Amino acid sequence: MADWTPSIVEARLAEAAWVLKRLPEPRLSGYFSTWPEFAYSFADKVEQEPKLMRVLPSPKAISRMEETLTWTVGLDPVDGKIIWLRAYGTRWKEICWTVGLQRSAANQHWLFGLSVIALRLNNRRFNRNLSKQKVIKLAGAA
Repeated sequence: MADWTPSIVEARLAEAAWVLKRLPEPRLSGYFSTWPEFAYSFADKVEQEPKLMRVLPSPKAISRMEETLTWTVGLDPVDGKIIWLRAYGTRWKEICWTVGLQRSAANQHWLFGLSVIALRLNNRRFNRNLSKQKVIKLAGAA
């Protein structure tokens, strides 16, 4: 990827959250069943609820997710939390309750975090003393 923008970063984070939701549950090792799988007849299946289809992510999607997990490491913990909550599709009202910020402040933290990630991925240096608004303009998220 040649040029990262905050919107592309947001899409990759959303994809990573989608992959994390669909990974299989971890199982404890050492526990297994010696019973064979039960083969249901048609008459048995008539009254059963259909099993939920689980779409497993592709290996490429898992690799992109693993790469994406490290992007929020150097951010302020509040910014990282807001970014991951938005990636999971959490509503702004719930995010504001969780982090204790107003909607406009939470949105600014989110844009700032996406901008910092985009600038890092583009290997662009910026002064840490810049205001959040200037960093957001520098990355082109406004």
